[in-house]
Amino acid sequence: MAQEAELLYRTVPWDESLLQSAGKQAAGPLFDVKSSDEAAVCQLRLPHSETEDALLLDGLLSVVHITDEGLSILEPLEVTHTHVVVKVPHLSLYGLVCDFFKRVLFLRIKGQVLLFLQPPGREDQILDVFLLQKNVPKEVVKQQGRAVHIKIPRDCELELYKGYSVHCDPEGFHIQPERQEFDSSFGEDYNPTFQVFVKTGTERVDLKVKDQDGNLVWNCLVPLEAESRVPSERRVPSESRVPSERRVPSERRVPSESRVPSESRVPSESRVPSESRVPADQRLLSVRTEFIQRVSPTILNDLLDKLFESEVISESEMTSARTKPQNAGAREVVDVVRNKGAAASRVLINALRELDPYLYEELNLS
Repeated sequence: MAQEAELLYRTVPWDESLLQSAGKQAAGPLFDVKSSDEAAVCQLRLPHSETEDALLLDGLLSVVHITDEGLSILEPLEVTHTHVVVKVPHLSLYGLVCDFFKRVLFLRIKGQVLLFLQPPGREDQILDVFLLQKNVPKEVVKQQGRAVHIKIPRDCELELYKGYSVHCDPEGFHIQPERQEFDSSFGEDYNPTFQVFVKTGTERVDLKVKDQDGNLVWNCLVPLEAESRVPSERRVPSESRVPSERRVPSERRVPSESRVPSESRVPSESRVPSESRVPADQRLLSVRTEFIQRVSPTILNDLLDKLFESEVISESEMTSARTKPQNAGAREVVDVVRNKGAAASRVLINALRELDPYLYEELNLS
């Protein structure tokens, strides 16, 4: 950079419909970036949560730049094991995205477990358990009000669209829900994935997170005594500032008045809460008969190509469906994909949205 400057950011809600039209899905928060000297910044480093294996897949990650003129896709200058580096023409809205057809090839991501202990009640106090992607910003800590952030080893690996459960020793404490599908979530507000109702006065618990197959994903002995806890508001500075001493001056600028006005962004309260979403395989089952009757031969063939290219179905499964009469082929496609689970079903739904938006809307698959 040409001179010292201060870089400020805040997270804002994604417009999912805008991403879907570009064949992308959010892979990190959407940042509204500003600087005391906009000319000082020409690169941004956005954190990702991909595993080393996923980073081998070319074209998985990119960065979107959103202005009032629309959305543009920026290819990374560099992808490290923790960040995506991108050149920016000017400061506005930037966020990390992934290709939703390539996403299904690598569903395992770097995750984290965050714990917050609510103030004690007469008999119980609630331990909030958050399962999040590794690159969710620490603003989530500041949103928990009077809850105490318990500092514990938090790193783990999670798999998108897979079910998880929390287990506690000593036993007997109520845990809700019993199981929850893990989905990527990036916004302004974060709700706990699980809640453990521990008896007031409990000094420690042995907490475990297991996947739907019973495999241990994360385990920690969690201290609950008062002297081991620090209020969450003391852990994070009030300002979310990023030092920019190493940034390079940009050559192109756009006036701040051209940035996306806040009133045009999708308010977080209008979004569908993650816990209310129906898994993709169940959504397919609910529209199975109508899909079989209404999908056209041309769209069905294109869907088969998409599913094969995404490695959801094998070549023999693709050939088998194509050699059958229209309705029988559609029936075979939807049943084969649905039986492979929520992730595979999501690929079919996304492909239908791209190839036949009218039928997608008619089936109410959004």
